[in-house]
Amino acid sequence: MKVDWRGVFPAVTTQFKEDLSIDVPESQRVIDDLIKDGVTGIIALGTCGENNSLEPDEKRTLLSAIVEVVNGRVPVVVGTSELTTPRAVAFARDAEKIGATGLMLLPAMVYVPKTNELVEHFTQVAHATGLPIMLYNNPTAYRVNIGNDALEALRPVKNIVAIKESAADTRRFTDVYNAFGDRYSIFAGLDDVAYEGLLLGAQGWVSGLTSAFPHESVMLVKALEAGDTKTALEIYRWFLPLLHLDADHDLVQSIKLAEQIMGRGSERVRMPRLPLIGERRAQVTKMVEDAAASRPSLSINKAA
Repeated sequence: MKVDWRGVFPAVTTQFKEDLSIDVPESQRVIDDLIKDGVTGIIALGTCGENNSLEPDEKRTLLSAIVEVVNGRVPVVVGTSELTTPRAVAFARDAEKIGATGLMLLPAMVYVPKTNELVEHFTQVAHATGLPIMLYNNPTAYRVNIGNDALEALRPVKNIVAIKESAADTRRFTDVYNAFGDRYSIFAGLDDVAYEGLLLGAQGWVSGLTSAFPHESVMLVKALEAGDTKTALEIYRWFLPLLHLDADHDLVQSIKLAEQIMGRGSERVRMPRLPLIGERRAQVTKMVEDAAASRPSLSINKAA
């Protein structure tokens, strides 16, 4: 399967048992439900999948189970988030053998690279695999920006084809397009600027809150694709209080709690994360319950 870089790609969660070992059947169920709800791709082992809380063998076992349950229905793009370049290269090779459709490649964790180091990391991983690669730019979380200078240096690397853009500054979508045209497919990567990013030319959305509200997420993107900005904006305004959660440091706990409230998964997380407690838990619970009680019932009207 080739990756059609458009639509809604939820960053799926990893489900855990009470002893915090991976619950493979539940992780598969969560993904199967999302596909049945109409998502167009899956981001496995991203931030919401708690990539960096999993052991190397767990990542590979879980990816195999995800590929199995997806069974070619949608692309499986797997997060590649490692401390060193050799580890990222090894994981990329294994992911290709396991059957992933593409990679979502992050800068090496912890170390903050110079531009030439960032470019070399991405290049070495790309050369190790035939899979198409989406770069993940999140300067707030990872303290490094994949700027246009880096993207220009990576232009000759043919299998680096897309960017998940999680900078909060929406001017970034236009700046990248003006510099590179169609060389890179751009995805909105921060939930609470997704509407703006899609209006500015992003071809898809890597989403966190889709795991709790997939129907509305898919409908928002379909409305924009149909030119029905009015419907899309109504959905977005309803959704935005929840989408802000994706920009908070406890986004994984919040999204998994939202999944649990909506009957779609468990809130269990691995340390150093802990489930939400106290006022924050009550706040997020109320937000999700309020959203569930006021879900929009809208139809899409194609633009004339």
